[in-house]
Parts: sequence; structure tokens; C-alpha cells
Amino acid sequence: MGPDIRNKIVYTVKNRCRVCYTCVRECPVKAIKIINGQAEIVPERCIACGNCVEVCSQGAKNYISTIDSTFSLIGGREEVVACVAPSFPAEFSEFTDYRTLIGMVRELGFSKVVEVSFGADLVAKAYSDYEREHPEKTIISSDCPAIVAYVEKYFPQQIGKLAPIVSPMIATVRLLKQKFGNEIKVVFIGPCIAKKGESDEIDDAITFEELRLMFKSKNISPENSVASDFDPPHSAKGAVFPVSKGMLTTIGKCDDVSKGTTIVAEGKKNFREIIAELDAGELDAKHLELLCCEGCIMGPGMSPNGRRYKRRSLISNYVKQKLANLDYTEWQLDMDAFSDMDFSREFTELKAQTSVTSEEAILEVLVKIGKLEEKDHLNCGACGYSTCRKHAIAIVEGLAEDEMCLPYTIEKLHQSIDDLNISNEQLASAKQALRQSEKLAGMGQLSAGIAHELNNPLGVITMYSNILLDESADNDEMRADLELIVEQADRCKKIVGGLLNFARKNQVKKVEIDIEEFCRRSLNSVLAPKNVTMDIESNMHDTMACIDTDQMMQVLTNLEKNAIEAMPNGGTLKLTMEDENGSVRILISDTGSGISQENMDKIFTPFFTTKGLGKGTGLGLPLVYGIVKMHNGQIEVESNADPMKGQTGTTFKISLPRE
Repeated sequence: MGPDIRNKIVYTVKNRCRVCYTCVRECPVKAIKIINGQAEIVPERCIACGNCVEVCSQGAKNYISTIDSTFSLIGGREEVVACVAPSFPAEFSEFTDYRTLIGMVRELGFSKVVEVSFGADLVAKAYSDYEREHPEKTIISSDCPAIVAYVEKYFPQQIGKLAPIVSPMIATVRLLKQKFGNEIKVVFIGPCIAKKGESDEIDDAITFEELRLMFKSKNISPENSVASDFDPPHSAKGAVFPVSKGMLTTIGKCDDVSKGTTIVAEGKKNFREIIAELDAGELDAKHLELLCCEGCIMGPGMSPNGRRYKRRSLISNYVKQKLANLDYTEWQLDMDAFSDMDFSREFTELKAQTSVTSEEAILEVLVKIGKLEEKDHLNCGACGYSTCRKHAIAIVEGLAEDEMCLPYTIEKLHQSIDDLNISNEQLASAKQALRQSEKLAGMGQLSAGIAHELNNPLGVITMYSNILLDESADNDEMRADLELIVEQADRCKKIVGGLLNFARKNQVKKVEIDIEEFCRRSLNSVLAPKNVTMDIESNMHDTMACIDTDQMMQVLTNLEKNAIEAMPNGGTLKLTMEDENGSVRILISDTGSGISQENMDKIFTPFFTTKGLGKGTGLGLPLVYGIVKMHNGQIEVESNADPMKGQTGTTFKISLPRE
């Protein structure tokens, strides 16, 4: 045991960490590093206060167990003495007689069980002597190892103010060595995990929680053990050390506000404020009694969920009973016997490694997480840091991650959801286009076959009907019938031609042309009523592309005529041209009645039309589709026919490769 393991006392059980940042929030020195969402201890920064162990509901933070090493000591050849911290009445409240606990400790195999509180009596006397010898010096109490570690690591310039006096635990060890010889082994039992690394003078240290586990492993209970009292020397007021102002009470002092010479502070926030103000030269107090926990009775080695004031009351009752039965003459003889011992100690500068953070680096991080202005600094504390700036500094130092900022993470999540929705819409559109392409490809093959089979007989019908028409006289009764046959044969020829175009059997003769000029010509070739406004917009940097001008003119005029027919009450027809990754994109938009959702899958199907009888063949859009496909292009359509969802209308989007 000793300082060599001080930085290894607390560790992370990684598979239990749930990234709640509670440990970051509660750590007084921010000795937690977030790596890939896991909270890990930074040993060089840790003061072993145990706050993270207490607050972690998942048990992801734990401290090293010394149960096995303690059992090994007990099973060895040397005599092993147990030193029990004076906070034990607050932990083992189930025992009405404290001697029951002492008997159970002996049953584990300890040869002697002594009170650390007698060491507290000796330490209190040493403090009184030191203050008397240095009346003008400011003294910081050094009995709490977490406080000592904090000063050594974070305020090494204040080491000189730490009282050069050992803690009650070490004082007890020294008197035991003097009384029984250096060969004995000493094990401390108490509420503090920092004691495990306080000094190499102690052979081992276990917490009260670990003591309970040892009882359980050996099946030791009040029924199978013999109650007994502590071995001498017995203590007096030193038994109040574990509560707030315990040392002052033992010394016989008080923190009189009117005098302002003594200040008591406890808890992870208060002790830091006191030391910071002392370092800034804002305090002139002579004695600072500081405890990292809210008294040792609330230490991390105690059983969880204990009530502070109930524990304080248990300590008070124990001390009253103890002082009532104390043999003061014997106590004074013991005090005199050990008063000449050396209770001094030294401190070491262990300055925690902290990098110098530039203002530019901090601002860069703040901008990255959306803190562009001072008003964006919410300082909500969700990340575990009190301010956004401190979080940014921790990120620069490699202790924190961007995602720890809850508002930033929520904003990123919303953005991801928006991106996912867009991707889903694009995927749905692609799936619909694929289904349409598969359907139309099958229909195209069927149409090509039908057109091929019809072409020959249709040619014969057309040729002979024209011959008969030419040979008939003007007054021939059959002439009207022959004219009808010729007319309908021509109509069939056009239908077959449309089917061939849909099936992409025609040749494409591409020429390079100015797309802007081409689109303007298409609008000029369409007659529009006065209540329809035609507009054209170009966002192109390169207006040249290769297309079959005749066929693409057919595409544009067909779509433009359909748009005009969809706006009987007037509206706007707009052509928009854009560059698109090596392609040309043409949008034909109208503010007409729109296409109903149930008809969207049918609009490119041959012979499907929503126009009245005799007003359309249903081959216009299939022809458009076929021509676009012959150009190796894509055609998409968006439409809204429901006024409740916004502006009605339809937009056809045509993408054509430039080359």
C-alpha cells in the first residue's frame, strides 16, 4: 500500500458505462476522460475522493478491492492488528452494542483491534502544539488524503500551508509499531477509499463495505462470535473526528465567525472554493479544516444510501457513552506515553499534467458545437461541465468529446433525421421509378411486337385502300367508305408509330445545340391563352448539349401543351434549365389541377388518358418517356392535386446527358 497505488484506486468497468456523464459532473477535479463514449479515469488527475463511485448508478466506477490481500496478511506468520476508524458506529447501526462488531472483527483472525480515534487524540494535540508554535501561519488540515492529493496536484504552491502532521490512521500505526514492534502488520478499516494509497506505513486498508463482504465470505455473525472491547489505548474526544468540525471539537476550538480565524468546509464544491480563494489571497484565516466528503461518515467506503444526520447522531451517541465510561487517568497516561512520538510528515509536488489551451483552439471548438455567440452558451451542464467554455477546453485537452453537448447532439440528430427522410424520399422515388421502368419495359417489348406484326398488314390495307380510292369516281357510292378506310388506316399508322417510339425502336440523331435557345423556341411554338403566363429561367453555366432536336422538340411541346390544358382557369407555365453533374436538367412546371395520386403510376402507360372521349389517344406521355429513354436520360414527375396540401400543379423533371 502507499502513494505508488494512489493513482490506481478508482477504475472503470467499461461494459457497464452508459454515457450519462454523471461521473464527469460529480468529479471535483474532472479526472474523467471520455473516449468513444466511455468514461475512463485519468490517474494523474484523480485524487481518489470516490465521488464517481458513489454517484454511478450502473456500478461502472469502482475501487480496487484489498480483501484478498488482507486475508493473506491474516493467514501469514506475523501478528495482524486491525485499526477501526471512529466512523464505525455510523456504518454498523444494526449493532446496539459496538462490542459485537469488535468480536466479529477478531473472529476474522486479527490478533488485536484498536481505535483509530486514539490516534486522532494524538493528532489533535499535535495540531494544537503546531498552531501555538506558528501563530501567524495559515494551516490547512492534512488528515483527509483526498484534500492533500488535491493540493499536491492542483495547488502545489500551497503545499507549505498543509499541516505537516500525519493523519490519525498513520499516528495509530506509528504508536502500534512502537508498542508492539515493527514486525506487526496493520490493516486500516474505515469509510475512505483514498486511505488505500495514503502511505506505505500501512500494510493494507479495507472499507466498511469490504469488511461486510469479509464477514459474509467467512459466515461470521453476532451469533458465532464473542463480543469484546477495543484493545488499549482507548480514545476520548478523538471519536468525533469523522463528523464536520470533529477536529476543532477535539482541539477545543470553534469556527467563530466574529473572529474569522477558523473556517470549516466540506464537500466537493466547498473545499475547492476555499483553496482557490486562499490561493488568490482573498482569505486571512489561520486554520482551514477541510474534508472532501461531507464528513467521513459519508465516505465512499460506507454502505450506500445512508442518511447523513442519522449517522451524525449515531456518532454523537457513541461519543457520549464513551466519554461517560472513560477512565481519564488511564487515557492521560497513554497520551503522555506517546506524546513524544514523531507525528510529522512531508508532502510532494505531484502537479497534474494540464496543457496550455490557446484561445483560438477554444473558439474553434465552440464554433464547431454551435456556440457561435455568447447567447449560444447555454451552460446547461448536461455534458458534465459547468460552462460551455470549460467543455470546450476539455475537448481541446482530449478529455471530452463534441457529442457530450446535449443541444449540439440533439441538433445533429435532427439533421440526421432530416437527411434520412430525404434519403428515404429519394429511395422511395427510385423504387417507384424502377417499378415504372420495369413495367414500361415489358409494355415496350409488347408494343414493339404488336407494332411489328401490324406494320405489314397495315401497309397492305393502306396501299390497296388508296388504290381503290384513286380508281373510284367522285360520284361512286363506295368513295365515302373508302375515304373512311384510308383515314382510319392513317390513324392506325400514327398509333403504330407512337408504339414504336415508346418501344425506343427509332434512331436518335444528336446534334450539339444551345439548350436555352432550344427551350425558348419550344415555348414560342405553343399557343397559350391570355390567362396563362409563360416564364423561362436559366441557371446554366454551360448551355450546350447534344440532343435529337426534332424528337426533343416533340417532348417539350407535348409537355407544354399538357400543362396549358391542365390550367383552364389560367396559371403559370415555367421552364427552368439547370446544370447537373455532366447533365442538363429541364423542369416543366405548371400551376394546374395536378395529377391525382392514384393516376401517378399510370401516366406513362400507353392508351391511358384522363382527357375526355376523342380528345386524346393516351400515347403522348409514353412517347415522351420513350424519347427521353432513347437519349439515355431520366424523367420524373411530381404533382399535387390536393389544395389542402398547398399549391396544386405538376412538374416534369428531365435529365439528359450533355454528350
